[in-house]
Amino acid sequence: MAKGYWVSVYRAISDPERLTAYDKLAGPAVQAGGGRLLSRGSRVVAHEAGNTQRVVLIEFDSFEQAVAAHESEAYQKALAALSDGVERDFRIIEGLD
Repeated sequence: MAKGYWVSVYRAISDPERLTAYDKLAGPAVQAGGGRLLSRGSRVVAHEAGNTQRVVLIEFDSFEQAVAAHESEAYQKALAALSDGVERDFRIIEGLD
């Protein structure tokens, strides 16, 4: 079964307090959904139209698990706390195997 991944690239952080509130709620929600944080804000080398603001990579055992974790009540509360505090590109992608 192919793994699932959350990939977030932050273009702008306009409200760091909202991001902090989101982080406090999102971490436990991701863990409860079976997610494992692989990278968050570590070193980034961007090429072409890349962005180095903040990049987050989370792994799940399956694509379906990644989608379900995003749709969970706990993660939706985290998103509500984040509101418009950031501009980001968030994707759920399926791994190759």
